[in-house]
Amino acid sequence: MKEITAVSITEKIRDMCIEANYLLPPDVSECIRSCHKTEPWAPARDTLGKLIENMDIAKDEKMPLCQDTGIACVFLELGQEVHITGGGLCEAVNEGVRRGYSEGYLRKSVVGDPLRRKNTGDNTPAIITADIVPGDNLVITVAPKGFGSENMSRLVMLPPAAGEKGVKDFVIETVRLAGPNPCPPIVIGVGIGGSFDRVALLAKKALMRPVNQRHPDKYYSDMEAELLEKVNELGIGPQGFGGRTTALGLNIETHPTHIAGLPVAVNINCHVTRHVKATL
Repeated sequence: MKEITAVSITEKIRDMCIEANYLLPPDVSECIRSCHKTEPWAPARDTLGKLIENMDIAKDEKMPLCQDTGIACVFLELGQEVHITGGGLCEAVNEGVRRGYSEGYLRKSVVGDPLRRKNTGDNTPAIITADIVPGDNLVITVAPKGFGSENMSRLVMLPPAAGEKGVKDFVIETVRLAGPNPCPPIVIGVGIGGSFDRVALLAKKALMRPVNQRHPDKYYSDMEAELLEKVNELGIGPQGFGGRTTALGLNIETHPTHIAGLPVAVNINCHVTRHVKATL
């Protein structure tokens, strides 16, 4: 049995909240730079250049990439041979978020009640998702999620007869309806299958996969490529100014589902697709 202290989890989460908000993952930043070189539409190319300038300033000056530093989505892969000592796991995570957002001078955006809207003042509680896995490690992913893009996300329970075409049409329609609102170029996470609650989680987790890493099943990797091409043909472009770069990537995750259903969820992220991963 491996012991991991609650204090070490708190310290790691604190650092990850700050890092995620200051630095884009290499796959995302490299994709933006690549699109800047190949984008044929001048206004779009100029906009991509400004996004690159922004992320370089954030890195050099150690400041947030975006004023919306997001709600802290924390994914935990807890090895079944791990024992947390000195406190509770969720309490340790939330204390790390509290310290990270305070000490990193990150905007606190969480309200304690969805209707009465009083700010909690420290960006807690985090949205915590925990999976029990084999082994003796705790793998942590911190993904701050801004709501300009989150608000453009959608979920539908399609009839099975809708099939592949129904899924594709829903994805394209979701991006078209979102237009410039989610601050494109966007990254698109698509969940297919499972249940009403699971399909949304699939879409969220799809955003954690590098944009240059395709689905291992060729059927779905081909679908990812096709949908990404069709999304970029919409002509929305960076910040809505037109061009070929509406989306940087599109990832699909799937799960077995019921014979009577075809759940589909689309979780949209702006170009600031933040996520940091660490292992304790």
